[in-house]
Amino acid sequence: MFDTLTDRLNGVFKKLRSRGKLHPKQVDNALAEMRTALLEADVAVEVADDLLSRVRGRALSEEVMKSLTPGQQIVKVVNEELTVTLGEHRPFTLPQARPAIVMMAGVQGSGKTTACAKLALLLKSKGRRPLLVAADLERPAAVEQLRTLGSEIGVPVFSEGRDPVKVAKASVKEAERQQADVVIIDTAGRLHVDDDMMKQARRIRDVTKPHHVLMACDAMTGQDAVVQARAFMHEVDTTGFILTKLDGDARGGAALSITAVTGRPVFFIGTGEKPADLEPFYPDRMAGRILGMGDVLTLIDKAQESMDAEAARASAEQLLKGQFTLEDFLTQLREMRKLGPIQDLLKMLPGVPGGRDAMKELAGQVDDGELKRAEAIILSMTPEERRNPAIIHGSRRLRIANGSGTTTSDINGLLKDFEGARKMMRTMMGGKRVPGLMKMPAKMSGGVAPKNKKR
Repeated sequence: MFDTLTDRLNGVFKKLRSRGKLHPKQVDNALAEMRTALLEADVAVEVADDLLSRVRGRALSEEVMKSLTPGQQIVKVVNEELTVTLGEHRPFTLPQARPAIVMMAGVQGSGKTTACAKLALLLKSKGRRPLLVAADLERPAAVEQLRTLGSEIGVPVFSEGRDPVKVAKASVKEAERQQADVVIIDTAGRLHVDDDMMKQARRIRDVTKPHHVLMACDAMTGQDAVVQARAFMHEVDTTGFILTKLDGDARGGAALSITAVTGRPVFFIGTGEKPADLEPFYPDRMAGRILGMGDVLTLIDKAQESMDAEAARASAEQLLKGQFTLEDFLTQLREMRKLGPIQDLLKMLPGVPGGRDAMKELAGQVDDGELKRAEAIILSMTPEERRNPAIIHGSRRLRIANGSGTTTSDINGLLKDFEGARKMMRTMMGGKRVPGLMKMPAKMSGGVAPKNKKR
């Protein structure tokens, strides 16, 4: 997500930070490079120019130019103005009306149907009782797709009839019958915006009177998403957006442009293919991600939602007693996997030593496959071996390797990582700092140690 844009902007910032004092010409050169990077990321021209005009006005101020760290101050200015461009954070709220109605719009391929299911699951997790409505009768597989997703997340799906407008209207009464308090209507899309699509969307809006009209926008389409958003704004008065496919090769143009162009907020972002991969949109956090500053707050939110606090507390108590075992290590690995792909977690961490290149290298060394392999190895051990790894010698290592589909060198690597992690945690405990997570296992194929150490 935004990797190319982030790398380009960080290259500009690196040049600025390397200079003790800045001149206006150097600032203008840097802004010209930023403009090129933004346009290559498919940001709307007027949005890029407005952003950089505001940045230039503040960057050339006496406060910045006479600062002891002008380069760092300009990065701060860019971060703040980028946050303004992305818009204010507006939480997605629904009225107490029973049922509250949400209409989902968008073109084919934008992830509209999946976005309906993701939103339903999110609302369900907050205690609401959603009903999904399959009113997209243009795409043959749309109804079956929504039914499959509804079954996966445990949310009922309504689709009775061949007229999308009548299906949508009947769904409101069906929601009352089922005592559902939220209706999420999946409407028809086309390969592009056309008159028939808009007429149908307006008719569904008129008969259901939705409290929200959300548009699913594919972040990978760049300025095309902005063009589509403008059309929907004009025809059905969209109340906000869900940016989809931000886990893909998104250049960032849609995310940076859509609110500035339409004046409507982005409520959610889709960060993966699973129904649970939907996050509230925080402009300041997104700006931090784009500028390579990490996103610790979202990482904390993920941890609070996904991780078992009791399991973490039990592991800490074991550490205090000096009794941390491979069973506890396994628990920590499983908790870590709940947070999502390791590559995504690393991108949320600011200040990784060695910068983004080191982060990419680490992501390649410690991927989700390695965590699964570590779990398989530990599960192939007996309870006694997990509690007392010191007894694991030759024949036991061979048996564990055969049972887990790995090699004895993999077993050696895991045991070494575990012992190193345990020693590290003992040291940290000596400093009275209780860690939340254990050290991730290094790549076990031969073991990848830190660069300043040898195996």
